Amino acid sequence: METEALAAAQHIDFSMWALFMRATFTVKLVMIILILASFWSWSIIIQKFINYRKAREEAASFDRAFWSGEPLDALYEQIGAEPDGQSQKIFAAGMTEWRRSHKADGAMIAGAHSRIDRSMDVAIAKEADKLQSGLQVLATVGSTTPFIGLFGTVIGIMNAFIEIAEQQNTNLAVVAPGIAEALLATGLGLLAAIPAVIFYNKLSADSEGLVAGYEAFADEFSTILSRQLDS
Repeated sequence: METEALAAAQHIDFSMWALFMRATFTVKLVMIILILASFWSWSIIIQKFINYRKAREEAASFDRAFWSGEPLDALYEQIGAEPDGQSQKIFAAGMTEWRRSHKADGAMIAGAHSRIDRSMDVAIAKEADKLQSGLQVLATVGSTTPFIGLFGTVIGIMNAFIEIAEQQNTNLAVVAPGIAEALLATGLGLLAAIPAVIFYNKLSADSEGLVAGYEAFADEFSTILSRQLDS
């Protein structure tokens, strides 16, 4: 009997596709959700790596231009009031408020330094929001997909036991397919969650590093403007 059960189990297709096709509708739905969540996570991860690399290159390029000795007014005229780069936007926000703070006779309006700082802080906050957009999705996928997969596993195992009860047979050929289908849901949940958690931490650290660089630049730029105000 045991030999016959093992022989029957060997002829069962345990490929991923076969396990998916044999699963019940609920378990199939869980698997589809997990697969879509995994693809969504990877699309965000790849896009963020591209965006962060461009942001670092833009910051390095603008930093060289800023410290090249070129007059700030000339640099501002060159990039314009609404540039594309993140560092350029912060610089443009400060310079725009700097120019608005001049009276017609060339004197400065009171409180110019605090307004310039606030303008750059607003620009930094906007860029930080853009850098961090999508990271919440990775956090959600990383925290929820294991439980979604576990739900699919529970349903799958429950169906396997129901099938055992209906057939009144506990040999391997009956038990193995249902258990394998159930565990596939947990595997897909972990497959979606693990990269999402790892890259969420990585990309969050990268985002914080970029924002810290913008804040450091804003402080240096503010110091330069403050020196000119005092003089």
